[in-house]
Amino acid sequence: MTGLAIGVDIGGSKLVAGVVDHDGRVVDREDRVTPHRSTEPSVVEDVIVEAVQALLRRHDAPTVGIGAAGFVDATRERVMFAPHLSWRAEPLAANVQGRLGLPVLVDNDANAALWAEHRFGAARAVDDAVMITLGTGIGGAVLIGGRPYRGFNGMAGEFGHMQVVPDGRLCECGKTGCWEQYCSGKALGRVAAEAGSELRGPSLTLAAQSGNPVAGKAFDEIGRWLGVGLADVVAGLDPEIVVVGGGVSAAGELILGPARPALRRGLVGVGHRTEPALVIAELGPLAGLVGAAALSRELLS
Repeated sequence: MTGLAIGVDIGGSKLVAGVVDHDGRVVDREDRVTPHRSTEPSVVEDVIVEAVQALLRRHDAPTVGIGAAGFVDATRERVMFAPHLSWRAEPLAANVQGRLGLPVLVDNDANAALWAEHRFGAARAVDDAVMITLGTGIGGAVLIGGRPYRGFNGMAGEFGHMQVVPDGRLCECGKTGCWEQYCSGKALGRVAAEAGSELRGPSLTLAAQSGNPVAGKAFDEIGRWLGVGLADVVAGLDPEIVVVGGGVSAAGELILGPARPALRRGLVGVGHRTEPALVIAELGPLAGLVGAAALSRELLS
């Protein structure tokens, strides 16, 4: 039996599918643009199937795991709600499985990313961990006793939609003042634009690393908001480690530097507890697809 599996990571702006071996190495990949949230769910499924079929023409992989940026139900079959996509109670696993003819498992993308970091990355030796993924929005995941904690509905870890500013900015989820409106890739771009910078994404990161003051201040603000939100997450779950992943995490200490003091200022019991390590994900932006592929192997047991 092949040791390969396919993982798919679907974010608000991009989709990456990859073939992953038993050691968590991505041996091949296909990248696509995520269809706009206004499009029909079937259009997103078309892109998933196209990317996976391209990989299957080159590799023998018996299972597919999908990490979706949305609220996945406890059966890991349906995406009940996705703020940045058009899915509403979408039977994603069954739909994609029917088209591919392979077993398909669906999980939240942050759950998949944390599982990858637990198996192969920054949380390898840890049984109690939290992961925050900073991309278009904020994803979150929880590991308790060495196993993913998904909650009663399967929707635990949606930290990005904690309200941090009452009556604050309108969020794609329909609420206001959500954490991801102040700490995410989208928020980073907005802060930079409001300060007069046209830079976005990696260009903004490079500018901050080169000492550009506007870019640096944008990262300072996003990092501060990261610490503000994490203070509540840590108070509630008391993890040993907090892993920060997603595309924005490529900035490293540009974002973790201002986050640590903000976390310390907001965390209850500082001085009477061991504070969690705050680290960057080792697997970077590929953690979601690596974890989705690893989780899909459960379908063969």
